[in-house]
Amino acid sequence: MNSDYYDLLFRLVDAKVDFVVVGGFAGTIYGSEMVTEDIDICCDFAPDNLMRLYAAVAELNPVHRMTPNRRRFELTPDTAKDFSNLYLDTDAGQLDCISEVKGVGGFEQAKQRSRIVAIQHFAVRILDLDALIASKKAMGRPRDKEMVRHLETLSRLIEKQNNNENG
Repeated sequence: MNSDYYDLLFRLVDAKVDFVVVGGFAGTIYGSEMVTEDIDICCDFAPDNLMRLYAAVAELNPVHRMTPNRRRFELTPDTAKDFSNLYLDTDAGQLDCISEVKGVGGFEQAKQRSRIVAIQHFAVRILDLDALIASKKAMGRPRDKEMVRHLETLSRLIEKQNNNENG
């Protein structure tokens, strides 16, 4: 499967999906060199937002990754209210859509603890570094613990750079 995460994110931004990038790809945006196998987003699961998400990925042959028969992801305004998480495989890579970030809270809390960053030719909202570290600590898996070490190092480097610039 091809992984074009920037194309996937651009499609979401272009479709005006309300979301925050969380997880390993957010760490990558901050400069972590740990490899990620998917994009994790926390998004508003309101039906209108999910319909925009569906429109953004429909051309990418999305399938439900966690179902035994990997059935195609199809959404209508009626079925859009039935979801709280989505785990999709697309032609551009894996997309995990969650309604809550462990250690941070639901979508509104994630959005409050996010910042907008420019990547390539567009802007995207990502968890701020402290919230990303908190979420990885809350997850507690071995790869999350390793990511915490990377992110804390990045945080110290950023803080040191800011101190040097300010003074």
